Amino acid sequence: MPWRSHITPYRIVVSEIMLQQTQVHRVIGKFESWMKRFPDWQTLAKASTKDVLTEWSGLGYNRRALFLKRIAETITDRGQTKGVLPKTIEELEKLPGIGPNTAGSIFAFAYNIPYPFIETNIRSVYIHHFFSDIEKVEGKKACKKIDDAEIFPFIEKSLTGATKKGFFKNNPREWYWALMDYGSYLKKQLPNPSRNSAHHVKQKAFKGSNRELRSKILKLIMKQISTSVTLEKQLKEYSREQIKKNLTSLVKEGFIVHKNNHFSL
Repeated sequence: MPWRSHITPYRIVVSEIMLQQTQVHRVIGKFESWMKRFPDWQTLAKASTKDVLTEWSGLGYNRRALFLKRIAETITDRGQTKGVLPKTIEELEKLPGIGPNTAGSIFAFAYNIPYPFIETNIRSVYIHHFFSDIEKVEGKKACKKIDDAEIFPFIEKSLTGATKKGFFKNNPREWYWALMDYGSYLKKQLPNPSRNSAHHVKQKAFKGSNRELRSKILKLIMKQISTSVTLEKQLKEYSREQIKKNLTSLVKEGFIVHKNNHFSL
């Protein structure tokens, strides 16, 4: 995994945002391509929305690309910390598109600090080892779903224990990499333990979804400035209401601009 070598805060943030809701094998090639196109915060902040979305194409959930650009713009606009990622959890959580768990993972990986956080593979490890009594038994689904709040104390306790026993050898990143790799391994050997999580959501198929329509609209507007009438003619399989609703959302979210009855990036 390229983000595990030549570690910088910028590379860590890009990888963590890319890995949200996207499998590792799909991210690797895109991460390397992204780094060639946008090697640092300054380059990304100055890039056009079109270039950013074009480079992101294929990863899905395009708002993550906008979040990355806005993060770059935010930290390069700060006079006292120009081009420098914040070094506290509180500041990281204020950045666009970064919640508590993503902030925790960025903090731990970017600065090599043993800070507790949860992600899907880590969740699988702790559910499998500490909540095995509610995993599927005799083909029946568990009646109780585990909240992350129940898992977190186990993560904190094991993290404290690993620190005291010197497992990290001044490199807690390896602890997290090991947990994630082990969680990935468990999912291949067993029914996915994370299915017993209260936060587990089965991803809906892209084909025929509203995400697919949004993607098609964006691709058409990226090719040329369009009107709603033009888009309706090109997207005949969708209703006018569907297209109008998504155009409104894309404008509101900052993907496109509506001016003089035309839509553009």
